[in-house]
Amino acid sequence: MDSESTKKIYALYSDVYDALFKRFFFPRIRHALLALNIEPGDRVLDVGVGTGLSLPIYPRDCSVIGIDLSAKMLKQAKQKIIDQQLSHIKVMEMDAMDLSAFPDDSFDKVFISHVVSVVSDPYRVMQEVKRVCRRDGDVVVVNHFRSSNKVLGTIGNFFNPISKRIGWRSDLGLNEFINGAGLVVREKYMLKKIDFWHMIFAVNVK
Repeated sequence: MDSESTKKIYALYSDVYDALFKRFFFPRIRHALLALNIEPGDRVLDVGVGTGLSLPIYPRDCSVIGIDLSAKMLKQAKQKIIDQQLSHIKVMEMDAMDLSAFPDDSFDKVFISHVVSVVSDPYRVMQEVKRVCRRDGDVVVVNHFRSSNKVLGTIGNFFNPISKRIGWRSDLGLNEFINGAGLVVREKYMLKKIDFWHMIFAVNVK
């Protein structure tokens, strides 16, 4: 998944993304953000904000910057900000693998939704995220990971070339990702007993 391919794929999704994916993604996004316990004055980075499904959930007494690689997806997010008068939120076109626009320790909390299986280097993303998040800040990842079940995991690996053509990889394992990213995990779980998406709640140890 290189950046240009990702841009093209999600440009095609932009006008229908909410209709296609909101019912699957929004409940998990909402749950994760509420569990994040955002406090008044917190500075929050939303990595992979997309069309802005997450934006109405943020309390109005924090400040949020949402980033995404796709300008067309962000167009939808910007319209949500206008329509819902979300003056505490800004969105920017940016590659999650290069957050050099932000100094170290710029944020108290970072939310990463459905991103690490889309980018070409998820560990570079996490390295940048850990840099811009303050020491002991919260990092929350919501994402699909390869099943730990051997049969389902093999199926995920088999379909990976196909899934990459439609926007994400299906061969990234949960523990592989946690170890590779060097995350200090407080909690990890799925919303349902059988689910495709995991939630990872981590502390940014520097």
